[in-house]
Amino acid sequence: MARYVGLDAHSKRCVYVIQDEHGKVVGEGSVPTTTEGLLLLRARYELPAGTRVALESGTMAFFVARVLGRMGLDPLVIDAHEVRSKALRPNQKSDRRDALELCEGLRRDSYRSIVHVPPEHIERLRETLGRRRHFVRVKTMQVNAVKRLLRAAGLQPLGRSLGTNLAWEKLLLAVAVDPSLHAFCIAHRAVWRCVHEQIATLETSLDTQAEPLQRDFDRLQTVPGVGPIVALTVLAVFSDVRRFPTAKHAASYAGLVASTYDSGERVQHGRITRRGSSELRSMLCEAAHHAGHPNHPLNPYFSSLCVRRGYKMAVVAVAHRLCRILYAMLRHGTDFSLKKLAIEQGHFEHTTVRRYRRKLTAAMSA
Repeated sequence: MARYVGLDAHSKRCVYVIQDEHGKVVGEGSVPTTTEGLLLLRARYELPAGTRVALESGTMAFFVARVLGRMGLDPLVIDAHEVRSKALRPNQKSDRRDALELCEGLRRDSYRSIVHVPPEHIERLRETLGRRRHFVRVKTMQVNAVKRLLRAAGLQPLGRSLGTNLAWEKLLLAVAVDPSLHAFCIAHRAVWRCVHEQIATLETSLDTQAEPLQRDFDRLQTVPGVGPIVALTVLAVFSDVRRFPTAKHAASYAGLVASTYDSGERVQHGRITRRGSSELRSMLCEAAHHAGHPNHPLNPYFSSLCVRRGYKMAVVAVAHRLCRILYAMLRHGTDFSLKKLAIEQGHFEHTTVRRYRRKLTAAMSA
């Protein structure tokens, strides 16, 4: 007889509900969120290999899913947004009710947003990249706070950026006549320096974590505008690129496809969905800014879009195309090539490649 398990995992305990194929509850309770506790759950109810277990995505979900997988069970991590949207009683919440609704949804096979459980080294890579993003934001906040204060005092920041120790030294010399402003800048510089050192440490760690992925890591950096951080973010987010059937699915996961409103005979496309991985979308948009350089292979496409749709729309469109290109490179194990510049064949691809080759020929002959 088939069994279905709904598991609400927390840091200390997992609350579970078990149903048979007819929806009858045959077991419920809680066990510690440890390997021993989950082994006890399986032994207590003699769960056969392949038993499906539903978990809501969260802090402990990947750890629990890996333990259950090693035990021979079939864990499914469900996107938390879908779990909440399909809750039978959204205004009534308890751990048992959450586990019961996970079990019901699993038995009825109503869940569609299944979260990929990455390998442990990919999860560590994601965590390191996340910490680096946090410190980069903190570092930017320090610079922006100083610039705001200087403008309020009627002063112009020295240069466009405070990205080096030399720039900070020049700033401190310029504001030395105002003790309060000088003290404010010293405090922000101390935070900036500390965060700068943390980022350097994390980037050293990223170099080590990139070694098992070295072949794909080097391959992605053959694309103009794609540097080490962008390449690692793509590898960390995609994890196993084979889970995306097509390049369109990969772009959708990055939230770079247009939203669609389809009703009756009316079909309308709007802004990008912005769903999926915001980290991947942000990195791809950052790489897309490089298409503004005249020698970039996507510059003709980028420039024409800037004229017709504006700069921001052009950046998003190039980010979408970069996502498809990077997906194809990982899927087929190929380096960047002008002949395979785009995923789709058409007028754009031939025009872009032809213009880029003319630029290269002119540059080499000059």
